[in-house]
Amino acid sequence: MRKEKGNKISVIGAGFVGSTTAYALFMSGIASEIVIVDINKNKAEGEAMDIAHGAAFVKSCDVTAGDYVDTKDSDIVVITAGLGQKPGETRLDLISKNLSVFKSIVPEVVKYNPNAIILVVSNPVDVLTYITYKLSGFPSERVIGSGTVLDTSRLKYELGKHFDIDARNVHSYIIGEHGDSEIAAWSLTNIAGMSAEEYSEKIAGSTDMSFKTTIPKNVVDAAYKMIEKKGYTNYAVALAVTRICTAILRDEDAILSTSTLFTGQYGIDDVYLAIPTVINRAGATKIVDSHLLPEEQERLQASANILKKHLNEAGI
Repeated sequence: MRKEKGNKISVIGAGFVGSTTAYALFMSGIASEIVIVDINKNKAEGEAMDIAHGAAFVKSCDVTAGDYVDTKDSDIVVITAGLGQKPGETRLDLISKNLSVFKSIVPEVVKYNPNAIILVVSNPVDVLTYITYKLSGFPSERVIGSGTVLDTSRLKYELGKHFDIDARNVHSYIIGEHGDSEIAAWSLTNIAGMSAEEYSEKIAGSTDMSFKTTIPKNVVDAAYKMIEKKGYTNYAVALAVTRICTAILRDEDAILSTSTLFTGQYGIDDVYLAIPTVINRAGATKIVDSHLLPEEQERLQASANILKKHLNEAGI
C-alpha cells in the first residue's frame, strides 16, 4: 500500500544550527520526511542517523542524509549552510564569505524544488535572503528569512523576566535588521492589553522606564555573548525555524517577524527586513503595515539603508 505524501523538509547545512534545526523539526512532528544535505557527507549522515534513532519516541518521520537530488519536491528547504560568526564579528561581516556559498547552493535547490518555499537562516540573514530571492527567480512570498523571530522571542523572554510574567503573555516584535540596527517596536508591544509603560506603572508599580533601553541592548548583545561563551548559537534559533515551518505547513496565517521583501511599506523598497508578516502555506503573503512611532519608522528606514549599502558594496 502506497503511503500518502506527507510534509517534506530539507535542511541544507549540518552544522550546529542545521543539525539542531533538523532535530527540532523531528521532535515537532510537523514533517514526515527530513533530508539533511551538507558538503561534509559523513557529518550529514551521522546527524541523520543520530536523530533517526529516536524514531520510537516521536511521530513517524523518515530522517536521511543525501545530495540535492534527494531534496526533490520538498515543501520547505531550510538553508543554514555557510560560515558562522566568530568572536568580534558582526553578522554583516559574513556577506562576502557566504555569498559564494549561496551561489553554489541556491541553483541546486531551485533545480530540484521549483515549487518549494525557501527559508533562509544563515547570516547575515536579511542580505542572504535577498540574494536567494535574486538567484532563485522565485516570487518573493516563497523566499523568506528567519528574520527576527528569534530576537522577538528574546525580547519577550527579557520582558517576561523583568515583569515576572510568562513570556507567552508578552506581545511584541523586534523589527528591522537581524543584527545591530534592529529595533524593539514599543508601539507594537502590549501586555494584557496595556503598553509596556502602562503595565510597568499600573501592575508592576514602577515608573522606572530604563528597561526600554537595557532590554533591547540585551537582545542585540545576546548572540555575541553566547558566541563568546560557547562559540555558536543553536537551540533557540532551531525552535524559531520550527515555528516558521509549522506556520507554513499548517497554513496558520500566523503573524511572525520574518525577513520579508519590502515593496514600498514605510517608504522602503526592494530590500528584505524583519517585519510582522502573515505566514501560511503560500509563504510570506502580507506585511502587516502597522502604525509605528515616527522614531521607529526612521530607525527602520536607517536599518534598510545599512543593508542596501552592504548589498551595493557586494555588487548585488
